[in-house]
Amino acid sequence: MTMTDLVILEFLDENDLELPPKPLYRNLNRHGHNIGYSTVRGRLPELAEKDLLTKDSDGYYQLTEQGRAYLAGDLNANELETPD
Repeated sequence: MTMTDLVILEFLDENDLELPPKPLYRNLNRHGHNIGYSTVRGRLPELAEKDLLTKDSDGYYQLTEQGRAYLAGDLNANELETPD
């Protein structure tokens, strides 16, 4: 998990949003988070792989219950690591 991951998760949670990568990138930057588009685009699938986000068939990402548990401190980052 990276600081960018936390920013993405918190932003989606606090604003109760589901967004595809480009609008998420634009809104993160609009709200003062200096994160590049390629970073946002690259982190979203990683977060979905850890079941913190889910992606629908239209390419929109939203926070999962596991993502909310992680933000609430009920889930340890070590529990999210994917096996090699």
